[in-house]
Amino acid sequence: MSQRDQIIALAGMFQAAELVRQIAREGRAERRAFEDSIRSILTLDAPSTEAVYGGLCKVRVGLEILSTLYDREHKPRDLELTQYVLGIVHLEKKLHKQPQLLEIIRNGIERVQAQAQNFDLLHENVIANLASVYTDTISTLQPRIVVSGEQGYLNDSGNADKVRALLLALMRSAVLWRQKGGGRWQLLFSRAKIMRAAENLLRQC
Repeated sequence: MSQRDQIIALAGMFQAAELVRQIAREGRAERRAFEDSIRSILTLDAPSTEAVYGGLCKVRVGLEILSTLYDREHKPRDLELTQYVLGIVHLEKKLHKQPQLLEIIRNGIERVQAQAQNFDLLHENVIANLASVYTDTISTLQPRIVVSGEQGYLNDSGNADKVRALLLALMRSAVLWRQKGGGRWQLLFSRAKIMRAAENLLRQC
């Protein structure tokens, strides 16, 4: 499998995880990256890994994180993001064995695709419906993903919907990561290799 494809999918995961962290801890997320991550959910049948995101530079935030993974300055943040990513990768293995649940997810996403043609991609109704897809399917798997942050932000219904929609985006990238040959052990033991590959891709943005 192409290492380039793996790193792009991994960047997609870390980008979505970082946006979850931003909303949970700051009450906001970088709009452009948020839009790119949400769009990846609705791109079900892309001809390439890059096309899932709309281009390499659409996962720039994720590539930037991977290029400095676990340096001293960002270590607490990166450990938190890795926890989300590993949690979703674990759930994706379970989801992969449940075709009925996968079908429910696909049908839900297709309904949102139709809705998004009449609304802005980040319209609250679109985000709420993506959040519902996550709640009705992935959140039923154990162990559930627990998001850490400020309760004032997390208790806001709009923020809660954004977090769930981004966790669905994280799952979309986790599916792609597995399809491209990625695995849990790479995340744990190939950090230096991942960092170098991400740095090389960043130079193309």
